[in-house]
Amino acid sequence: MSDPQILVENILNALTAGILIGCIYGLMCVGLGLIFGVMRVVNFAQGDFLMLGMYAAYYLFTGWGLLNFLGPYAGPLLAAMLAGPIVFAGGVLLHRFIISRVSGLRTTASLDEGHFGQLIVTLGVSLILQNGGLIVFGSSPRSVRTPLSSSAWVIETPFYDSLIFLNKARLLSSVVAIAVAIILYVMLERTRLGRSLRAAADNPTAATYAGVDVDRAHRIAFGLGSGITAVAGGLIATYISYSPFAGLDFVIIMYAGVVLGGMGSILGAFWGGLTVGFVQQFSGLILPPQLQNAAIFVVFLLILVLRPQGFFGRSAERA
Repeated sequence: MSDPQILVENILNALTAGILIGCIYGLMCVGLGLIFGVMRVVNFAQGDFLMLGMYAAYYLFTGWGLLNFLGPYAGPLLAAMLAGPIVFAGGVLLHRFIISRVSGLRTTASLDEGHFGQLIVTLGVSLILQNGGLIVFGSSPRSVRTPLSSSAWVIETPFYDSLIFLNKARLLSSVVAIAVAIILYVMLERTRLGRSLRAAADNPTAATYAGVDVDRAHRIAFGLGSGITAVAGGLIATYISYSPFAGLDFVIIMYAGVVLGGMGSILGAFWGGLTVGFVQQFSGLILPPQLQNAAIFVVFLLILVLRPQGFFGRSAERA
């Protein structure tokens, strides 16, 4: 194999891997973007909802084997999808008893609008989930056992007869991620629930006068954001191993994607996550793995210098 062929093949594979992983990153960024877009809450525990989604998918398919009858292809993907409703329920309860105390209309009259309390509370929830996960799940790395992660479809290209290797787990997971993101976008734009969420995001006080239950809208938004990120976690679990502290590796990626897309923009959050995935994989061609996150933030800063409001900054005030 000649040097030009190796170079072209590496570039093509980095491009396709960046797109596939970026779609999954985009979905987990959408979950965080939904919470911030509707509630204006900076949630430090979002990475731990991703971790809970990983373990929910693990126990549904591998640990307890409830979905083994579906086989190694459909089983892991359905487990990832079911992780969403499980974490959604936990997110709703968390908002009902804790997050609602430092967010929503209760904080509109405070000087900082509850942001200091939100930071402390969500950081505390994050620490509880991490250490609680360590107690319940143990410290040993886990993964959703499936042959998908170790096999790939091979595509021949006309460029120096180079080959593109599409990892099956990543490809199928990216398709599911795109489908979930589209369903969420249509729900927000076309349904009554979506209109109430957008009204609560635009002007909570006016929405209350219009008959919208803002507290309920915030609770649903927090649950949806948690559940969507958990689905992304279940998809990621099909091709990597993880521990109870896995959320720490992804929460920075989520915030980078949301800020790149434009704070509060759901569509922008997905594109931001896609950009992060692309940069992460492409930087691997010239940088060692431990410097890939540094490359993400170099590109992050360059984009913000040129466009401080993010890709979809005009939509940042609406969910």
